[in-house]
Amino acid sequence: MLALKLTLVPLFLLLVSLCGRWWGPAVAGCLAALPAITGPILYLITVEHGRDFGARAALLALAAIFASEAFNFAYAWICRRHAWPLALGGALLAWLVAAWGLTQLPALPIWALMAAALGALTSQLFMPRAELPAAVSPVGRLELGLRMFAGALLTLAVTALAGWAGPSWSGLLAVFPLLSIVLCVSSQRLHGAGFVIALLRGMVTGRPAFAAFCLWLALRLPDSEALPCFAEAALLAVLVQGAVRWLIGLRSRRLAKAA
Repeated sequence: MLALKLTLVPLFLLLVSLCGRWWGPAVAGCLAALPAITGPILYLITVEHGRDFGARAALLALAAIFASEAFNFAYAWICRRHAWPLALGGALLAWLVAAWGLTQLPALPIWALMAAALGALTSQLFMPRAELPAAVSPVGRLELGLRMFAGALLTLAVTALAGWAGPSWSGLLAVFPLLSIVLCVSSQRLHGAGFVIALLRGMVTGRPAFAAFCLWLALRLPDSEALPCFAEAALLAVLVQGAVRWLIGLRSRRLAKAA
């Protein structure tokens, strides 16, 4: 399990960083919002603490979309005028306040879904827009190495806190904005605020798949074996993400024809 914690997030950060170089920040953001990190963390939590604990953590992970979008929303607005230390501090404060508020909600799927929908809708409608820089500097090997190292350290810290914190905060910490922190800070330093905002707006399109993944676990884990349940949730997330990308492509083609 230690090897998984040390390699999973760094490798996924490498994948997201390369996709951002090849296809732009919107695609990288979409990938970063998928449950590729939260899923294994929830699985480790379930194996270590039991299926009921895992189901409760998955339910809070669903609600934690609201807290993740609070982080993204705050970072996007602050980074337009300020350097990354202030943007990161404000975004982390927004996440902490939102996460604490989620712990006060009843532990019911309807409340979790409402919180997730509110967070995603707010970001979709009110997150700032910015133009991409004319030239995007390639991410060097040193920068990629720093991103992967930071991702590994954050993963170890979050998973260590999760078991100690109980199921509610474990679910919230499973969706702690690991990728957002590393990607936002490094992207702002290298490419500026416009790149970061495009990246964060792209993350919103991955939220439906993430929500489907967590909701399936919350409903199925108490009565099912962990490994098949996580496999089913992963398949559902892939199907939902495929449908979302198809709808986005369809809308883009219609707008292009109208223009």
